[in-house]
Amino acid sequence: MLRMADGLRVVTLPSREAMGLAAARVAAGYLRAAVAERGQAVMLLAAAPSQAEFLDELARQPGVPWEAVRALQLDEYVGLGPGAAGSFSSWLRRHLVQRVEGLRFVAMDGTASPQEECARYAALLEPAPDLACVGFGENGHLAFNDPPDARLDDPRRVRVVALSEASRWQQVHDGCFPSIEAVPTHALTLTVPAILSSRHVVAVVPGARKAAAVRRALLEPVDAGCPASALRRHGDAQLFLDPAAAAGLAAVPSAPGA
Repeated sequence: MLRMADGLRVVTLPSREAMGLAAARVAAGYLRAAVAERGQAVMLLAAAPSQAEFLDELARQPGVPWEAVRALQLDEYVGLGPGAAGSFSSWLRRHLVQRVEGLRFVAMDGTASPQEECARYAALLEPAPDLACVGFGENGHLAFNDPPDARLDDPRRVRVVALSEASRWQQVHDGCFPSIEAVPTHALTLTVPAILSSRHVVAVVPGARKAAAVRRALLEPVDAGCPASALRRHGDAQLFLDPAAAAGLAAVPSAPGA
């Protein structure tokens, strides 16, 4: 089913697998088009179990010129280096980078000086990325821009943040850490404006634990109470859901012809 929420195109698929495949086909098309137009493409990648089906399918898409694509992270834990088992960079290597030929992956280093790493990574976002591949947090966060402290107009591209308890618990719910005490307390994250500077956005959000965030993002005001709601202002963003994540969207009208 296709719905519209302001400028955000919302597509619900019958399963997580179908959701991942549909999103991967769209993302692969954007990458092919960018390389055909300018000879290269830059993509931003979220790292979370919610993205597994999408990245698995993206790795299988035919005709993507991966040697002309550079991939950047959305966020990383302070204190975890690129080789650490719990780091987002390690997760992305397992689920995409090591599965395709030639992809240039520039990892965030959570063990570097946080402010210096923010500056280094911010420089990589110029010119603006072609594609941002994102998810929603259970609390509506976008990357690690947590409510209510996220700024939808943040002048920075990359910043250091203290993780909310909700975000830290999500890492436990996702099976990434055995307890909340094991979850790092701070992270580096691209800001909301940095993410929305991308030419295209593909958001992949499955699961019942995300249903409240999806409903808030689509049906309530666009504000820092749910940073993911900012996607409605982008103009070329698509949100892919499975039935569990879309369970609260009866009030969102179907698009004409859907």
